[in-house]
Amino acid sequence: MDHLHSEDDGEQSVHIDEVLFRLQDALIMVMSRVRQRVIQSLVVFSVVFLLLCLAAFLYGSFYYSYMPKPTFSTPVHYHYRTDCESHISFMCSYPLANVSLTRNKKHVLTFGQAYRISLQLEMPESPSNQELGMFMIKTTCFSQDGSQVASSARSTMQLLSASSSRFSMLRYRSSLLRTLGTLLFLPAFLFGAAEQKQVVEVELFSDYTDDPYAPSVTAVIEILSNKVQIYSSHLYIHAHFTGIRYLMFTFPVISALVGVSGNFIFLSVIFVLSYMRLLFRLEQRPEQLRTDGRLSEREKSMSNQQEDEKDVPAGAAELLGPLQITHTNRRRHLHFGDSAEL
Repeated sequence: MDHLHSEDDGEQSVHIDEVLFRLQDALIMVMSRVRQRVIQSLVVFSVVFLLLCLAAFLYGSFYYSYMPKPTFSTPVHYHYRTDCESHISFMCSYPLANVSLTRNKKHVLTFGQAYRISLQLEMPESPSNQELGMFMIKTTCFSQDGSQVASSARSTMQLLSASSSRFSMLRYRSSLLRTLGTLLFLPAFLFGAAEQKQVVEVELFSDYTDDPYAPSVTAVIEILSNKVQIYSSHLYIHAHFTGIRYLMFTFPVISALVGVSGNFIFLSVIFVLSYMRLLFRLEQRPEQLRTDGRLSEREKSMSNQQEDEKDVPAGAAELLGPLQITHTNRRRHLHFGDSAEL
């Protein structure tokens, strides 16, 4: 009875060990599959993230190189001569300003792009400006070698073709309106929060396109009046976008999504094709190795057969050699015996 009980206990322990081993094997299989899935997911995520970054970088590079600056502004500082002999006015020349159209040794204007160039003047509502009425502004553009690219100090045909000249003046305000405005904004005027001035904007060029063979480097702005009074002045350049540039500037988010998506699809197709080609090469290599191995085995077998064929006559000769010797000796012995008897 004790022996039977011991056998039952041993069988139960063996069964438990088998169950534990099976559970261990199943757990190892599950862990290996989970690990494989995690590694595959990380690889796929890394590849997708890398392709997205590359697509965004390509779109950003294209946007930076293709899209010009939409606006450009710079202050305009005027100068004039004061060495006059006349006592009527201390100004001997018109206010003149030389504005650079380059920043960091790069041209502000992009070749082939149309621009609207305007001049903004902050002018006080002084009696001198009110009496001045209309005045003219002349604009002349020069290239790097000093040649004129556009000018308005010529005849009417030149004004219409190569340059621009616009008349401007302060808005009319009656004395009663000026008095009411002064009384209404008197606290602001007293504390310096507001000023009695008007902003006059003069359009210098409505559709200016820079010449790639003679790009504009400087612009000379001249106000043809000795009595004009100006607080400050700024030159503004606005680009008129058309086509793809208009879409990229007007709808930047949609354009970025379309551009990045297109680059991502293109890069993904290239990556998938390259990966499939690599797999195809790797699948061909084992077959080539097998065929090479078979050919080598065939060559070895053929060489072995040739060696065996060469060895067969030699072995036969070796085996037949003693027999031939004994046979020839016997014939000689018989020949000499017969001769002796004779």
